[in-house]
Amino acid sequence: MLRNGKYHYLHLDVFTDRPLTGNQLAVFLDAQGLDADVMQRIALEMAFSETTFVFPAEHPTTDYRVRIFTPRTEIPMAGHPTVGTTFALAHAGRITRASASIMLGLGIGPTPVGLEWGGDQLDFAWMTQAVPKFGPKLEDVRGMAAALGLLDSDIRGTKLPVQVGSSGVPFLYVPLVCREAVNAAELDRRALLGICQSAGIDELGVFVFTLQPGEEDDATVFSRMFAPGFGVPEDPATGAASGPLGAYLIEYGAVHPDAGAAHIVSRQGVKMGRPSEIHISIGMPGGQIRQVRVGGKAVLVGEGTVRPG
Repeated sequence: MLRNGKYHYLHLDVFTDRPLTGNQLAVFLDAQGLDADVMQRIALEMAFSETTFVFPAEHPTTDYRVRIFTPRTEIPMAGHPTVGTTFALAHAGRITRASASIMLGLGIGPTPVGLEWGGDQLDFAWMTQAVPKFGPKLEDVRGMAAALGLLDSDIRGTKLPVQVGSSGVPFLYVPLVCREAVNAAELDRRALLGICQSAGIDELGVFVFTLQPGEEDDATVFSRMFAPGFGVPEDPATGAASGPLGAYLIEYGAVHPDAGAAHIVSRQGVKMGRPSEIHISIGMPGGQIRQVRVGGKAVLVGEGTVRPG
């Protein structure tokens, strides 16, 4: 906290190396004195997909405690807030190139973040995620397509299932046949709620993707994510959904590991005018998924102060 009740924040664009692209993030590096209600109201005021608040570590194995808020609710983990907060800590000199990794205390528990340095500047950060767990496959493919304003064949043509997956926050993964279908998708929240109710699952973010990103795009997949229930109509880059995406693609043979590992690149945010690049690393010693990491770059684009009252 600064004087006169002001709290300083850094504004970063995450999963990009170019300002004014990627996913926006506000990071409050000195959040002592803020309670959950005030943090939630600040996150609503910032109006980014997420805002993070950094506190001294509460556990001896962690370096900092980090709380993550969407405009509507606190969440236990997320990718771009973890990567972006790491870059903010480096910018403030709270981690240096002497460190190869840090441990952040998130809502889900201690979370390792690997660091790659370029000189004295942090160049890349890798968030380790829990090995994903997969839930039910959605049977109502026609209803899901209609909820996205698409044709049944836009999903069935992929030969892949619509399925729930999670490394801490669940998402519904919806494969689509082409980039054009991904760009055409528009989620009807009321229809989604009906689908979720019929399937016996809570409302969750919908991650649509294709393995046909386009001839001029060197990414593995082209994607979008809708989470109106979290106050995020569309997210420019979703790290929490990307780890399970990698595991899903391997599980169904859409991506083939090489020498016990796979590297996947997800392009997201293009339709929003905020293109993002999310790297997914899957470690598979012995043919089983043992390690899931999501990584990327981030750039500082601004800073400011908030006086919450």
